[in-house]
Amino acid sequence: MSSSQAPHSTLLIPGPIEFDDAVLQSMAHYAESHVSPAFVKVFGETLTLLRRLFQSTNPAAQPFVISGSGTLGWDVVASNLIEKGENALVLHTGYFADSFATCLETYGANATQLKAPIGDRPSLEQIEQALKEKPYKIITITHVDTSTGVLSDIKHVTEVVRRVSPETLVVVDGVCSVGCEEIAFDEWDLDVVLTASQKAIGCPPGLSILMMSGRAIDRFKSRQTPPSSYFASLANWMPIMQNYENNKPSYFATPPTQLIHALHTTLAQITARPMAERFAIHTQTSDRVKAAVAELGLSQLAAQPEAQAHAMTAIYLPEGLTPPDVLPGLLKRGVIFAAGLHKEVATRYIRFGHMGVSVTDPARNDIDKAIAALKEALTEAKQAKGL
Repeated sequence: MSSSQAPHSTLLIPGPIEFDDAVLQSMAHYAESHVSPAFVKVFGETLTLLRRLFQSTNPAAQPFVISGSGTLGWDVVASNLIEKGENALVLHTGYFADSFATCLETYGANATQLKAPIGDRPSLEQIEQALKEKPYKIITITHVDTSTGVLSDIKHVTEVVRRVSPETLVVVDGVCSVGCEEIAFDEWDLDVVLTASQKAIGCPPGLSILMMSGRAIDRFKSRQTPPSSYFASLANWMPIMQNYENNKPSYFATPPTQLIHALHTTLAQITARPMAERFAIHTQTSDRVKAAVAELGLSQLAAQPEAQAHAMTAIYLPEGLTPPDVLPGLLKRGVIFAAGLHKEVATRYIRFGHMGVSVTDPARNDIDKAIAALKEALTEAKQAKGL
C-alpha cells in the first residue's frame, strides 16, 4: 500500500485508529482565523455532514463539535440535561458506565447503575422494571463498551423507555459506535448521542461530538437552575453551532481549526456512500475476526453473538497467558492491540479494534495481517511458557 505516512506498526486498538492520508493532510492546513469566511463555511458544512452521519433530518435536532475528548460529552450531558438531586439510570456493560455515573454524580445527580455480569448487558425486562421503580430524568447507555466489547441494543432499549417512561431522555455514549454501528437518530427517537473524533469516524483525537434532539434542548431550556459548567454549557455553545451552520461567524471559545478540516474531510468520505454500506462492511469484517478467534479456540468477553460489537473484539487469552506475554509478539509483527481494561479481568484478555479505514479501504490488508500475527504471537507465547 502506498501511503504518504511514515512507516509504522498498524494501530488496531479500539481507538485512536489508523487515518486516511487525505485526513492527515488536511491537518496541515495553513493558519487561518476561526471567524474567516472560508473556515466558517468548512465548519458549517461539517455540522451538516454530521446530520447525515447520525441519519437525522429533523431541523429541531442540533449537532455540536467542541474541542475536547469524548469524555467531555459526559460533562455536557451531566451539566445541562439533569439537575442536582434528579435521578439518572446508568446501564452498565463495563468500565465506562462507572465513569459516566461518576461524572453525573460530580454534578449532583443521583446515578443508579443497572449492572450486568461481565460480557453481558441488562435485559429489556430489567430495564423496564427499573424504570417503573422511580422517575428518571435520563437513562444512559454505552452503545459499545470498549472495556468489554459488549454491544447494547439501543433501538429496543429506547422502545422500552418510550413505552414505560416517555419523559426520560435517552442518552447514548456512542464513542466506540458512531460510524461503525447502526444509529438512526430520528427513527429510533434518541435524545443525545455523544462521540469522539478518533474512533470509527477516523479523525485524530481532540473533538467531542454530540447530536441532540429537540426534546433534549427543550429540557435544557426548562432547567430551574443555570448549567453547572461554564465550558460545557449549552447556553454558550448552541448559538455558536447554529450560527456556523448558517454561515455566520461566531465566537465563544476558539475551535481547533486544523482538526475541523480533518473532520470535514473524513465526514465527506464517510457520507459519500450510504451509511448502510459502511455498517455492513464493519459487520462482515467483525464476523471474519470472530470466526478466526473461535478457530484459535479462544472465547470473547461478550459471549452472546447479538451482544458483540462490530468494530472491536475483546478476546480472552489461553489459560496461563497475560497481555504482556502476547502484545510484544504482535508488535514485533507490526500490529498493535490493546491490553484488557476491565479491572476485574484486565490480566486475562486483549482487545482488537477493527474499524474505519483498516476495514473500509480495500487497498489495505490490516485485518488479514492482524489475524495472522495473532496466531503466530499466541503460538510463540505458548511455547515460551511451555503451555
